[in-house]
Amino acid sequence: MPNRSEKQIRSLVRKVETRADGERMTVAGYAAIFGEVADIAGIYREVIARGAFSRSLRTDDVLALFGHDSGRLLGRTTSGTLRLAEDAKGLSVEIDLPDTTDGRDVLTLIARGDISGMSFGFNIVHEEWDFSVEPPLRTIIDVDLVEVSVVSAPAYAGTSIALRSLESARAEIEHRHFVPAIRLRMKVGLDLALRK
Repeated sequence: MPNRSEKQIRSLVRKVETRADGERMTVAGYAAIFGEVADIAGIYREVIARGAFSRSLRTDDVLALFGHDSGRLLGRTTSGTLRLAEDAKGLSVEIDLPDTTDGRDVLTLIARGDISGMSFGFNIVHEEWDFSVEPPLRTIIDVDLVEVSVVSAPAYAGTSIALRSLESARAEIEHRHFVPAIRLRMKVGLDLALRK
C-alpha cells in the first residue's frame, strides 16, 4: 500500500491577489487546478480529479501557512480566517492576513510581485495509477488536506518522495495480482488434499 502518512506538497504558479475589505486584508488565489497534468520530478505525471478535496473540506481543520512553515501561521478554517472551496476550476483559497510580521511580510511581498503562487500539503486517501503510459500517470481522487501555503517559489515535491510514491503504487499493483494467484493455488491444493 502507498505510504499515506507522509505529507506531500504540490505547488501552483498562479497570480495571488490581495484585496482590502474594511480593515481586513485578504489574499486570494488557487492552490490547485483540476485536470491539469503536472510532471512530478520527471518520475511520473499527476492530475488532481475534481472533488479530490470535498470530503476533507467538510471535516478537516486546515491551516494557512507561509512557505509550508507551521511556525508561520496565517489563518485556519476553524477560526474562519481561511476559507477554502472547490469550484469548477480547482481549490480556491482566501486568507485574512493577520496583523503580524508574517502577515505584513506576505502583503508586502505580493504587492512587490515577489510571491508567485500557492501550494498545498496533503496526505493521499485514494489514488489511481495508469502504468500503461510512460511516464506513469497518477490521478489523485481523495486527499486529507493538511495546509495551504503562500509561497515565493512554488516547486513540486522532491524526487525521493516521488520515487517512494511510485514504488509503493507498483508494489500495490503487484500485490493485487500476486495475492489472488496464491489464494487460488492454496484453494486448489486444499481441494486436492480433501479429495485424497
